[in-house]
Formats: sequence, C-alpha cells, structure tokens
Amino acid sequence: MNTEKDLKKWFNKYPLLEEIVKTQEVFWFNNNYNEIDKCSNFNLTKKDIIEAEKRLIRFSDFLKEAFEETIKFKGIIESEVNQIKNLKPDLEQIFKINIKGNLYIKRDDSLPISGSIKARGGIYEVLKYAEDVALKEGLIKKDEDYSQFNNKEFKDLFSKYSLAVGSTGNLGLSIGIIGSKLGFKTSVHMAKEAKRWKKELLRKKGVNVIEYAADYSEAVKKGRKKSKDSPKSYFIDDERSIDLFLGYAVAALRLKKQLENKKIKVDFKNPLFVYLPCGVGGGPGGICFGLKKIFGPNVHCFFAEPTHSPSMLLGLLTGEHDQVSVYDFGIDNQTEADGLAVGRPSKFVGKLMKNKLSGIYTVSDSVLIKLLKLIYNKNSIKLEPSALAGVYGPVRLMKDKEKNKFYKKIKLDIPTKINHLIWATGGSMIPDKVFKEYLKNK
Repeated sequence: MNTEKDLKKWFNKYPLLEEIVKTQEVFWFNNNYNEIDKCSNFNLTKKDIIEAEKRLIRFSDFLKEAFEETIKFKGIIESEVNQIKNLKPDLEQIFKINIKGNLYIKRDDSLPISGSIKARGGIYEVLKYAEDVALKEGLIKKDEDYSQFNNKEFKDLFSKYSLAVGSTGNLGLSIGIIGSKLGFKTSVHMAKEAKRWKKELLRKKGVNVIEYAADYSEAVKKGRKKSKDSPKSYFIDDERSIDLFLGYAVAALRLKKQLENKKIKVDFKNPLFVYLPCGVGGGPGGICFGLKKIFGPNVHCFFAEPTHSPSMLLGLLTGEHDQVSVYDFGIDNQTEADGLAVGRPSKFVGKLMKNKLSGIYTVSDSVLIKLLKLIYNKNSIKLEPSALAGVYGPVRLMKDKEKNKFYKKIKLDIPTKINHLIWATGGSMIPDKVFKEYLKNK
C-alpha cells in the first residue's frame, strides 16, 4: 500500500485487516467455504493422488537400499498419528480454555530422510522426474525392480541433469538429499530466512547452495530464471508445482488407513479438524486437497501462519492471491518460523483453496517458543518453531467468538465430538546446539 489512505480503504472493506496489519493474532473463517468443487479447471482428481501413491510404492525398494532409515518402514516415507502425553490438559491450563474433542498429532517432524513435511512432496517430485528420465532413456520399465535406481548406470545418467529449487530450508533439504543421492547436480537457492545449519547440511551432502540477501519469493524467482538457461535443468517450483502438490496429497490416503487402524471415526458426527502450518501453501494445500477428496465434508482444514508472515491469509481474505504481499501492508515477514517466512502466497494453491479451506489463524513467535518448550520439556520431542503453529490451532479455535457461526454454517451441532489433528511439520533434524538456543528464548 502506498499511503495511509490506501490502507483505510482496505480496512473498510476487510475490517480484520486492521488487526492483521498490527500483527495481532487473528482467526479468519472462510466465508467462501463450501462443499461444491469449483476448481474442476485444475483437472486434479482422487485418481491423480492414487497414481502418485503407486509411484512411491514403486520406489520403495530403491529407498530401502539408498536410505537405511527407511528399511523399518519398508521404503515408505510416512509418520505416525498419536497423542502426546498431557498435551491437551497442558494447553487448557496454560491458555485458560476448554478444548472440546480429542487431540491427536501427525508426526511429520519424524519423517525419514529429511525430517519434515517436505519429505513428502519434495522427494516425490524428484523421484517422478528421475522415473521420467530413466523411462525416456530406456533404463527401466515400470514393472521392473526400482532398486536399480541406486546403480551406477542410473547415477551416471542423472549426473548429466540438474535439479534446482528455491527454499527457506526444509524443501531445500528434501530436494538436496534425494537429488544428490540419485546423482543429480542439485542447487538450492536459499532465502535470507534459511537457517545456517540447513545450508551447512546441504553442502555436506554435495549440494550447491546459493544464498540470497532477499526473501523466499526472490530466491524462487532467481532460481527459476537461472534454471531456464539449461535444457537439462529441472526447477522444482514450490509456488506452481502440481507434482509437489500431489506428493503431499498422498498423505490423505495413508492417514485414512491410520485412523481406521486406531478406530478413530471420521464422519458427520465425528468431524476431523486439521491444523496445518502454512508458508507459500504447497504442503498444507496438497494435504488439504487430499483430505477433502478422501473425507469430503467431514474434514475441515485450517492453515496456521506467523503474525509477521500472514501471506496466504492476505491473499485469500482479499481475493488477490499472489498480487499482494505482506510488505504491501507494512508487515516485515520476520519470524523464528523460518519455514513459514513467506511474503507472497502461491496463486495456484490459493485459488484451489478458495472454497476448500475452512479458515486461517495467526500465531506469534512468543507462543511458538512457549509451545516448543512445553512439548520438549514434557515429552522430549524436538519440534522446530514452524511445526508448533499447528499445535496452537485447537486453542485459537476454542478462544474465537466467531467459531459458533462457523459450526452453524457447517451444521455441526455437537462440537464435543471433534477430532483435532495437529500436523507437526519438522524438527527431528535440528542440531542439539541450535535447539538449545530456542530453549533459551523468552
């Protein structure tokens, strides 16, 4: 916004904006939410998700051979759903609220290979690209043993190709680790928000790390442009990639089986509320898309953003998507939650989420650190600040006065039967030295 007068016009049209601009915590319920699929022009279906799952299964033998930590998971990159001891009563006591319903957590912080939600979409897209190249070159057929991808002839082939991605950290880790293992020349364009330890880890894996003094959007822009210069360079675009999106969406198929195994019902009388930390939107958007395809009106997804980086909230609230950034409203995009430090949202994801997303809430850094200490001190679980954004979801929902209007809109008469699912997006790979610094923060 150029002037104070411009801001007032926006405030008059969208009153919640005034609180957002002041970096106050807010909960926005999506007025456009409905169960009618208005995104058919994207041509994405449940069948696409199932095909992505089949591809990951084909690669399971390769993953077992290339990454020892996946052997016990039979080459499947997946995390558990469970309850963290005393989390619900602790949240109720600290924030002086009553959380109605059951509380569960999805442990993507412990996903094998790269230890975050990005191990889903990021690794999937690299594997798909590797498969496409190998099929084109005649090295493999889809019904053959994919453990061959760990052979020298495959690595020699992939060494002639380059991968690139723009990242604040975790996506870069997933692309870098799997890309270098396959033999691709891999470059990660790192935004200024990226943590030093993530850059160092990538370099140890043989990845070319290109650092920028600019934010995430600029790193993506520069990486995308540089990648276009080479015909054998493939840019993984977190803002636009359908393959990334589908890799994340596969989580919904797996979650359905996990909930059934735990006898956790998801139906009209037992709706599932899911809280997903959001940066540019690809990860949470893909998962939300998958969940809606699997559970339909019985699941409600909420994105979580830092108060200083509410890019998806601004895009969806105003309907401007990637045409507005946090900087337009004088918000600085500075947060400890480096994975969520994105100034401009994905247009692709924003448009897909227009009618599917139930809402977005924001959370302050001080609350993220408070929750980080709580979960570590009580359960010895290391979550990075970004991952704690989901933990705050049930708290913000129960505190918000507008929730009853939302319950009425979705015809939910008995909110006590809600199953709350927190999506923990990363943390297991944080070096102890770095984590101790988080514990010292006030």
